[in-house]
Amino acid sequence: MQRYVQGTRVKGIILLFLSFIIALVSGCSGVEQSKPAASDAKPEATAAKEEAAAPKKQPVEIEFWYGLGGKLGENMETLITKFNESQSEVVVKGVVQGKYDETKQKLQAAIASKKPPAAVLTQENDWAKKGLFVAMDSMIKEDPNFKADDFVPAFLKQGVVDGKQYFLPMYGTTQVLYYRKDMLEKAGLTTDVFKTWESLADAAKKMNVVENGKVKVYGWMPMWGWENMADATLSRGGKFVSDDGKQLLIDSPEWIETWDQFRKWIHEDKIMGIHSGGQGWEYWYKTIDDVMQGRAAGYTGSSGDQGDLDFSVVAAYPQPGWNSHAAAPIAQALMAGIPAGVSEEQQKAAYKWLTFFSKTENTAFWSMNTGYIAVRSSAMEDPAYKAFAAQNPQSQVPLKQAQTASSAFIDPTGAKITDALKIAADKVQIENIPAEKALKEAKEKAQKELDKVTGAK
Repeated sequence: MQRYVQGTRVKGIILLFLSFIIALVSGCSGVEQSKPAASDAKPEATAAKEEAAAPKKQPVEIEFWYGLGGKLGENMETLITKFNESQSEVVVKGVVQGKYDETKQKLQAAIASKKPPAAVLTQENDWAKKGLFVAMDSMIKEDPNFKADDFVPAFLKQGVVDGKQYFLPMYGTTQVLYYRKDMLEKAGLTTDVFKTWESLADAAKKMNVVENGKVKVYGWMPMWGWENMADATLSRGGKFVSDDGKQLLIDSPEWIETWDQFRKWIHEDKIMGIHSGGQGWEYWYKTIDDVMQGRAAGYTGSSGDQGDLDFSVVAAYPQPGWNSHAAAPIAQALMAGIPAGVSEEQQKAAYKWLTFFSKTENTAFWSMNTGYIAVRSSAMEDPAYKAFAAQNPQSQVPLKQAQTASSAFIDPTGAKITDALKIAADKVQIENIPAEKALKEAKEKAQKELDKVTGAK
């Protein structure tokens, strides 16, 4: 009996073992494989949960400093909003600054405290030499949409320091001629008189009106300051400095002859008048007012004046050269840069914003709404700009002039040279001091400052 029970137990164990093996084989043979296993479903569910739980990448927020008010400020805000709404990677926060000197001081303090804005509208090109701005060459190289040959050459070149692109132009300005159409016609003249400074002076004599020994209507009004006469000097072949950058040339015959010619027109011939002094831009608006009120036949002023002029009365024309020289007035850009000390992420964000501002349609928008010059040649082919130009032909004059203009002079002494020129211009324009005396004094003073920079003895 005991043997039987033992045998039966052994057989039971064997049968149980065989059943287990069969079940195991059946499970591996694919039975019910159409049912997804719990382990198969887990990765997909986990991935979905992780994706939902993952935080979204926040946009890079940057500050952009600019000292623009009024309509200029409003148009800047419009483009900042347009940029922010056009993409989700960068948010620009515009920070309006005060006067230029105040902005400069604040920027100095921000850089010193290592809390600078990511981008700033500035004229401090010489700060790049001090390591206070970031070169953009590597970002430009990686940008397939950056077309250097589409930028106005004089504007893009202005942002180059020591062979590197530290600044990008945002908008430009140049001084052009604005004349009264009725006075030109009354004198029996055509716009051919504006092709040289000599012929312009002859026309000014014909449009000049003198009553009882006093000038009632000036034939022309140059704008107060050294810049106006420097433009005319460059159009005679003059230069600021020698090719090696060590010797000032502001007392060369080209400078002396040009500046003394303006002195004679103002003080001796009395065919040109000039406003000076006053608060802020008072002299500028007095000049414009004289032309608009018929007390002058025309003046030389900024492209940015177009918003203040009535073009049913006046028209615009490019600055001339002299009989033996082509016109070469300065076209100056307002530049924007990226201060040193901001993160690489913010540098790229700032570059994205600055290149957006200079896109064809945006620089065209700025030009149409402010009177300043678009920084890209393709703006002239922008549909909206073409339609605007057809209705406002004067708007194209500054942009066309800028195509072949001289680049702005970058004072390596931190404005010591231009300060000397400013003093010399007052002596010539206001005090009737001969240009040779005024310019030689300016040269002697400014050369000492240039020598400090260049290390010359």
